[in-house]
Amino acid sequence: MNLAAFDAFIKVMETGSISMAAELLFITQPAVTKRIHTLENYFGVKLFESAGRGVQPTHAANSLLPKVKNWINELNDIHHTLSHEQDEVRGTVKIGTSHHIGLHHLPDYLKQYTQRFSEVVLDVHFVDSEQAHEQVLAGDLELAFLTLPPILDSRLKYINIWDDPLVFVSAPFHPLAEKKNLQLKDLIEYPSLLPAAQTFTSQITLHEFEKEGLKPRVSMSNNPLETIRMLVSIGLGWSVLPKTLINDELQQLDLNLEMSRQLGIVWHPGRTQSRALEELIKIVE
Repeated sequence: MNLAAFDAFIKVMETGSISMAAELLFITQPAVTKRIHTLENYFGVKLFESAGRGVQPTHAANSLLPKVKNWINELNDIHHTLSHEQDEVRGTVKIGTSHHIGLHHLPDYLKQYTQRFSEVVLDVHFVDSEQAHEQVLAGDLELAFLTLPPILDSRLKYINIWDDPLVFVSAPFHPLAEKKNLQLKDLIEYPSLLPAAQTFTSQITLHEFEKEGLKPRVSMSNNPLETIRMLVSIGLGWSVLPKTLINDELQQLDLNLEMSRQLGIVWHPGRTQSRALEELIKIVE
């Protein structure tokens, strides 16, 4: 029995697929299957059943998952404590980041970090801010770079790093692009393209409409901001995007309303931090 078998189990549970788990672990599908069989033989239970192109976890697998995650988190805490006592900066740091932050804000910081601490393995996961927030709370991620929620969770620790102004945009040939002194009530006459309502960015936008008793006509929801930018550029509707994403294919609307979202770091203060994680926070701060 080794940690690799439990890593394979977690990846199959998260993806519902032997092949996808193999891709994430950079091993072959037979190797993943072998590790799962090792667990099944050890515990004497069946963990997965075939289901179409994927696999379906059994009741035993669902019962085992939280226990395995807690056990691995405890092992990581032990490792972090020991490495901290030995003043070492090494090991693996499992972090999450939204696509926008990972593509537009983090590269220089992570490049500096990997060059300075070559013995640290950065395990980077691209996830939506809302998912990253929950995964930090559950202990699945040690730290996440994300859009900070409008209401902070008292159980977590946050650091505000970047101010990210938001602007209303459309295609240059959209009817709204030619109008001056727009108000929110003018926008609801046209379809909009916004992130899903549960996203932090969308919550900020919808709150402004709610304050005036208005509700935008959302024709399509799509979380990746780069995707929304493309859909707006071809004239499918107006949207709200970070000012840093505006290009020649978009027109900022003449609307006297300032909005901004805060981008930063979140981690769980109840978990022991490794020196590697502490150094990463220092570099970004």
